[in-house]
Amino acid sequence: MSVKVGEKNFKKIAWIVLSALLIVTVGLSAYIPSLQFDYNFEKFFPVDDEESSYFFEHRKKFESDNDFLLIAIQNESGIFETNFLKKVNKLSKELEAKVPHVQFVSSITNQKEQLIFPGGGGASKLYLDTIDVDLIRDSSRIYRSKELVNVLVAQDAKSLCLFLRHEDYLSKKKSDKVLEVVEEVTAKYKFEKVRIAGRVIGQKYYIDKMNYELIFFVGLSAFLIILFLFIAFRSGWGIIIPQFVIIASMLWLLGFMGMFNQPINIILTTLPSIMFVVSMSDVIHLVSRYLDALRSGLSKFEAIKLTVREVGFATFLTSLTTAIGFFTLYFVKVEPIQKFGVVIGFGVMIAFVLTITVLPLLFYIFPSPKHIFEQKESHFWLKYLRKWFLYLINNKKRVLVVYGLVTILFSLGIFMIKTNNFIMDDLRASEPMKQDFNYLDDHYGGIRPFELVVELTDSNTTFWNNEVLHDIDQVESYLENEYGVRIKNSLVQVVKVMNRSSHTGNPSYFELPESKSKLRTIRRITKIAGGGKLYKMLVDSTETITRISGTIPDIGNLAVTAKNKKLMAFIKKSNFQSGVKFKLTGTAHLFDKNIRYLSTSLIQGLLASILIVALIMGLIYRSISMMIISIIPNIFPLIIIGGIMGFFGIELKTSTAIIFTIAFGIAVDDTIHLLGKFKFELMKGSSKMVALKRAYLTTGKAMILTTLILCSGFLLLVFSTFMGTFNMGILLSITLFVALIVDLTLLPILIILLYNPKRKKRVEELS
Repeated sequence: MSVKVGEKNFKKIAWIVLSALLIVTVGLSAYIPSLQFDYNFEKFFPVDDEESSYFFEHRKKFESDNDFLLIAIQNESGIFETNFLKKVNKLSKELEAKVPHVQFVSSITNQKEQLIFPGGGGASKLYLDTIDVDLIRDSSRIYRSKELVNVLVAQDAKSLCLFLRHEDYLSKKKSDKVLEVVEEVTAKYKFEKVRIAGRVIGQKYYIDKMNYELIFFVGLSAFLIILFLFIAFRSGWGIIIPQFVIIASMLWLLGFMGMFNQPINIILTTLPSIMFVVSMSDVIHLVSRYLDALRSGLSKFEAIKLTVREVGFATFLTSLTTAIGFFTLYFVKVEPIQKFGVVIGFGVMIAFVLTITVLPLLFYIFPSPKHIFEQKESHFWLKYLRKWFLYLINNKKRVLVVYGLVTILFSLGIFMIKTNNFIMDDLRASEPMKQDFNYLDDHYGGIRPFELVVELTDSNTTFWNNEVLHDIDQVESYLENEYGVRIKNSLVQVVKVMNRSSHTGNPSYFELPESKSKLRTIRRITKIAGGGKLYKMLVDSTETITRISGTIPDIGNLAVTAKNKKLMAFIKKSNFQSGVKFKLTGTAHLFDKNIRYLSTSLIQGLLASILIVALIMGLIYRSISMMIISIIPNIFPLIIIGGIMGFFGIELKTSTAIIFTIAFGIAVDDTIHLLGKFKFELMKGSSKMVALKRAYLTTGKAMILTTLILCSGFLLLVFSTFMGTFNMGILLSITLFVALIVDLTLLPILIILLYNPKRKKRVEELS
C-alpha cells in the first residue's frame, strides 16, 4: 500500500516539476538571441600581468598598433606602369574620401619626400608624380629610399601596398562598414589581384566563422544525437526521451550566458559539441540501467528507484570530476580560457541536474518501450565481455608488461613537445585570409608586429643628444641586420630621412648628422611636420619615451624568443652610457608571453584536478589504495596524448594545452562508473572477484557506448575551420578511446592486485 501511495505522489510531483522546468526553459531561451560574439584577441593577453599593464599604458601614450588595413595590389608585369599607377592614385584618393572613420591613406603615389634647404627652409616633393611621369627616375629614387621598400612597394616591384589608417577601437558595426566600402571601391578598379589584411577584416572573418560553426555544430550534434540514440536503444522512445534533457541543457546554458552578458569567444564555438557529449554520457548510463531493470521484471516505479540508487551517485561523481576538469582551466592566466572553463564546467553541472531530475520523471510519464521485453539478455555484449574479463584474470603479468613498455615509449615523446605559436596558425593553409596574410608577410617585411620602447633614465639629457641617438642607432642596426626587423617607425629613422633630404636625396646621407645645428634644424621640422602628428607618433608628451616600431616575418614564438634573448644580451653587452634603457612590448610580445605561461598553468590545473579527484575517491572508499587505483588509469591516457604530440610535432599552444585538463576530467568518468558499480556489489555482500566481474559485465556495455559517443562528438570538431579546434577534437577523441581501453584492461587488474576490502566475503562461482 505504501508503494502505491509513494507512486501516486511521485506522479503528481512529476507533473509539477516538469511544468516548472518547462517554464524556466522557455524563460531562459528568451535570452539566447541577445548572445554576442567576442573577437577581441587582446583578451588572450596574460591576466593581472605587469607587462600587459605596461603595454596598455604605453599604447595610451602613442596609438594602437593594430587599427589599420594593408591593401596589397599586384601587377605581375611590374608596378611601374603609368596607367596602373594612375589607377592606384585614384583609388587612394577615393578610399580617403569615401571610407568612413578613415584618418589617412598612404600610397607610393601620394607620399612626399621632405626637402631641407641650406638656410633652414623646407619643401616637399612627391616620390612618384603621376602627372609628371618619369618612371625610370622615380622608380630609381624609390628603391634608393629604404624606408619605402617592403613598406609601400615590394622588393620584386610586382605589387605595391596602401596603408589605410582608421580610428582606434572601432565597433564591429563600424568595422564592417569600413571593410564593405573598401571592398566596394577597390573592386571597381579591376586590378589583377588585391589582398587585404588587418584587424577589421580579421574581426569580420572570425566572427562570421564563429557564427557559422556554432550553427553547424548544433545541427551536426543534433544529427549524431538521433543516430547514436537509435543505435543504442533502437526505438522512438530511446530517441525522444533523452533529447528532452540534452536540448534543455543546451538551452539553459546558452540562456544563462545571454542573461549574464557572457559573449561567445573563439574557444566557446566548441560548446555545442562538448555539451552534446557530456549530456549524452549521463543519459546513456541512466537509460541503460533503467532498461536493464525493466527487463528484470521490475515495475517502472521500482526500476526508476533502482536506477537512481545504483547510477545516480556515480553520475554525480562523473559530472563533478568532468566539471572540475573544466574549472581548473581557471589556473590558465588567459581570460577566454578561464571563461571557457567556467562556462563549460557550469554547463556540465546543469546537464547533471536536468538528467537526474527530468529523466526519471519522463521514464514514469511516458510508456515503456515495447522492444525491451523481447530482449532478456544482451548476448553479444555479455559474450565478449566475459571473454575479455577471463583473459585479463589469466594474463595479468603480460598486460602489465605491455603497459610498462608503452608508458616508457610515449614518455620519451613527451620530452619532444615544443611550445610554439604563430599569429595565423589557427587557420588552415587553404583559407583565402591565410593566403593573403602569407603574401603580405613575405613581401612587406612581415606582418608580426615588433615594438621596442626606449626610455631616458637621465633627466639631464634628451633624445636629441648625439650620444643618445647614436646608442639608439646601434640597436636599430642590430635589429635590421641581425634580428631581421623591418623598421617602419622610429625617431632615428626620421632623423636619417631628414638628413638625406637636406642633401638633395643622396642615399649616402641616410645617416645621423654630426652637426648640432643640422640636428636642431631637423628637430624643428620634425616637430611641426604634419601639424605635429608625426612627432607625437614618435615621442611621448614628456619627451622621455620613444618607440622603435616595425615588423618581422611570422617565424613563430620559439624563434622570436631566441632572438629576443640575443637582443637583450647585445644591449647589456653594449653598456650604453647615454642614459637610455630598452624594453620589449607590443601585442605579439604579449602573445608570446601567454604561450610561456601555458606550461606552468597547465601543470597547476592538471595537478589540482588529479588531487581533487583522488581525494574524492579516497573519501568515498576510505582507502589510499583506491585513490591510487582510480588515478593511474587516467594518467596513462595523458601520457599517450603527450607522446603523440611529441612524435607528430603537434606544438603546445593555447588550443592544445587545455586538452590535458579537459581529457582527465572526462576520462575519469568510466573509471568512476565501474568502481561505483563495484562498490555497490560489495555492499550487497559479494566477494571482491564476483563484485568486480558483475561490475565489469554490467557497466562494460555502457562504458563502450558512451566512449564511442564521446569520441564521435569530439570528432565533429575536425570540421572546424580553426586548427586549434581541429586538434582539440582529434586529441580528445584519442585520449578518451585510450581511457576506455585502460579501464577495460588495466583497471580490473589494479583492483585485483591492490584493493583488499575488509568485509565478509561470500563464495560464488566466476563462471
